Amino acid sequence: MKLKDFLDKKPLFYREIDYERMPNAYNSIKRHFNIPKTVHIVGTNAKGSTGRFLASLLLSRGVSVGHYSSPHVFSFNERIWINGRDVDNDTLEKYHLKLQNLLHVNYLDSLSYFEYTTLLAMLIFQDSCEYVVLEAGLGGERDATNVFPKDLSIITPVGFDHQEFLGESIEEIATTKINSIYKKALISKQNFKEVLEIANKIVKKKRACLYKISDVLKGNEKDKIVDIVKKKDLPDFQKENLLLAFAAFRLLGFDGMINDKTPLYTMHGRCQKISENIICDVGHNILAAKVVKSCFSDKKVILVYNSFKDKNYKAILKELCDIIESVEILDIKSEREMAKEEIEKYLLSLGLKYREFNSINSQKQYLVFGSFLVVEKFIKDFFER
Repeated sequence: MKLKDFLDKKPLFYREIDYERMPNAYNSIKRHFNIPKTVHIVGTNAKGSTGRFLASLLLSRGVSVGHYSSPHVFSFNERIWINGRDVDNDTLEKYHLKLQNLLHVNYLDSLSYFEYTTLLAMLIFQDSCEYVVLEAGLGGERDATNVFPKDLSIITPVGFDHQEFLGESIEEIATTKINSIYKKALISKQNFKEVLEIANKIVKKKRACLYKISDVLKGNEKDKIVDIVKKKDLPDFQKENLLLAFAAFRLLGFDGMINDKTPLYTMHGRCQKISENIICDVGHNILAAKVVKSCFSDKKVILVYNSFKDKNYKAILKELCDIIESVEILDIKSEREMAKEEIEKYLLSLGLKYREFNSINSQKQYLVFGSFLVVEKFIKDFFER
């Protein structure tokens, strides 16, 4: 069975997760793996951009590197990035067949979409990469990516998301994410002081080392990184992600400075300008809303939006309210229940005009925001036609 057909039979969303399934599956075939040097990234936001920047920096030094991220926007291949390119279909099918032959049929049937593709990605990476940058999907200590040994953990900003699985408080969410660290971890600038407090407790318990960016980079080095972000015309919020990636680069033992000629690969849907009047962002939580809002501080936009019921759309819309001219709701077909009627009621309470999205006015500025699915559908169904 082809990979696409195989994955299409697996649900993308679970109301309950069997946290023993992935470790058991991996242990059953562990002898077939020879894991490259691995950087594990956990957090709520900025995992993708930070990981891609780090992979770019490693590649600029001639190091073969793989980057595993999720979800994808256009094609599954985006999740497995090797030396500057998405994996090709032939490679996917080759290693899919290999993994099918390794795993017992019980695991083939029971592993989730993400669990199976995590094993598939590492199987591919181990044959072609010296380093792997591995982005956690949900959480940290119980995430499918945490079964592999790691050389460094990166903790990006932690906030509220997926509370039904991770806990209702920042302390609970931070604990399950940061419990994934092993011996060495790098933590980003955080929005909640509780995150650093939890991190310090966990590294003390594990006798691990915890670094902040300021522990690794000098002031003039940070200034140079900020200057590179400006020269490359990257969104301002990317400076924190590049600083974090460069600090990780240093902790991995690489020296020297990068410059504005250093290739920095980016990912689809990270405050991505797809035309003069349209920016797309795959953010779907309050931290992402705060970040994207900073990109529009001097203008009003039409927000193309939708959300799932398990997301805090009220907090997101309230955060974005100051930059919204009106809201256009993009209809999405998904196995997860949408919150369209509730969104409409809340928009009325905020005094915001809304309607169903159907076309783009070239004279208006648009922000497409809410989830990977919103961005994917907008670009495929409206922008590219």
